[in-house]
Amino acid sequence: MVGSIDCMHWEWKNCPTSWKGQYTRGSGKPTIVLEAVASQDLWIWHAFFGSPGTLNDINVLDRSPVFDDILQGRAPRVQYVVNGHQYDLAYYLTDGIYPKWSTFIQSISLPQGPKAELFAKCQEATRKDVERAFGVLQARFAIVKNPALTLDKTKVGKIMRACIILHNMIVEYERDGYTQYNISEFEEGDGSRSSQVDMSYSTETPTNLDNMVGIRTHVRDRCIHEQLKNDLIENVWNKFGDQN
Repeated sequence: MVGSIDCMHWEWKNCPTSWKGQYTRGSGKPTIVLEAVASQDLWIWHAFFGSPGTLNDINVLDRSPVFDDILQGRAPRVQYVVNGHQYDLAYYLTDGIYPKWSTFIQSISLPQGPKAELFAKCQEATRKDVERAFGVLQARFAIVKNPALTLDKTKVGKIMRACIILHNMIVEYERDGYTQYNISEFEEGDGSRSSQVDMSYSTETPTNLDNMVGIRTHVRDRCIHEQLKNDLIENVWNKFGDQN
């Protein structure tokens, strides 16, 4: 699991009048959308800002560069094993609006049985990392919490980018102080790790149309999504089922 992905709306008080229809949604106030991926320690390692507030999370995802490195062959190769099955694409925790792709794992809206209930509980608790990151970002920088006053959208984007950079610098500086969990609890032993990352980037792979279409199909594979989700349900139950 790479992290949790979600969107946040930042109100744009002085949005130009000619743009208000494009940036205004049900609240009646124009907003700009921030899509972010955050890890457990609140590090924001992906941020895509600038989409109009009328777009929902799926529309923002269609514009987002979050999968560009994978599609263009620049991302490290990832391999991990869940419940005896090998996978080669990392996944993100999301809420229910995101599509059922091989790279997204949602909760279970109506869990049936103890396994599904435990998985939904763990998934929803972990997915709150990105919500916490948004809350901490707004708490640290009042300029992000309050409506943006500038008329220039480019300046609004630079302000958000600067706040995210400063937020990550603070997280990196304070990381050792507030990390309370023991990573060894999630490992199966020194010689039997079930995941590995090849940091030699596949830049030699030609980024032609056929390759990109094939990778895009793999990213959006619903069958892999269902298999991975079922394996994660079993994995969570095997690890934490005895504690409930």
